[in-house]
Amino acid sequence: MTRQGLAYAYAGAAVLLWSTVASAFKLSLQYLDPLQLLLFSNAVSVLVLFTVLAVQGRIDRLREQTATAWWRLAGLGVLNPFLYYIVLFQAYDLLPAQQAQALNYTWAITLAILSIPLLGQRIGTRGFIALLVSYAGVVVIATEGRPLDMAFTSLPGVLLALGSTIIWALYWIYNTRHRGDPVAALLIGFAFSLPLVLITTLLFSELTWPSWQGWLGAAWVGTFEMGLAFVFWLHALRLSATTARVGNLIFLAPFLSLVFIHFLVGETVLPATLLGLVLIIAGNVVQQWRPPRRAHDG
Repeated sequence: MTRQGLAYAYAGAAVLLWSTVASAFKLSLQYLDPLQLLLFSNAVSVLVLFTVLAVQGRIDRLREQTATAWWRLAGLGVLNPFLYYIVLFQAYDLLPAQQAQALNYTWAITLAILSIPLLGQRIGTRGFIALLVSYAGVVVIATEGRPLDMAFTSLPGVLLALGSTIIWALYWIYNTRHRGDPVAALLIGFAFSLPLVLITTLLFSELTWPSWQGWLGAAWVGTFEMGLAFVFWLHALRLSATTARVGNLIFLAPFLSLVFIHFLVGETVLPATLLGLVLIIAGNVVQQWRPPRRAHDG
């Protein structure tokens, strides 16, 4: 297999895994509450990420981090996974999986909006159009195709799903300052998050031994959503000739996810969800599109 072919294989594996997680979230929340799911998934992810570094012979990358980097990564761990997944899992607990996963894909637009005050970037006309298109999709999905009625399936759930995109966008904005090994950085952040999740679970939930279904769900989320999918995606980006060749594959994930949601969770995928998701993805494409440069005659 060529280097580019291997990049496509890694990217395809990551997209396929990400496509399953909305179903995994919804099914797991039948046996665990959001805090319990995060606790056990977080624990699994730490083991998985440590194993990845060990197998690749890169454990020393942990020791290469400066004290300042460790504190920065600990702070990032508060954002992700601690706050991000608490909010996201609560959204999934309140909303149909098809709604929660579609709304979560507005994070790219949220990232562009937050980049204005935090990074000094300008949104421009194209960015403003992208914002309007994406959030039109949000309204269509949240109202199940009745935007004029403004009758939300669960307004708290919608707000939590959109709130999770703010946390995710903040995480990636501050994560760009880290120049070390990305898997080691993720492991450090997740390791610092684990005791916070444990304390929060003891205070606001209960620490009980899950059923096998709960363990299976937490193991799937921790292994793939929080672990291997990220590692596969990094490999794809590293191997690909350009990020654009594999980057556009990510837009397949939400549509594949609807297939899993239908057959595994048993939800009937509404036309409004498809229309709204198309609008959200269209907004993301508009936001990321850059016109090709014209060649100038000498």
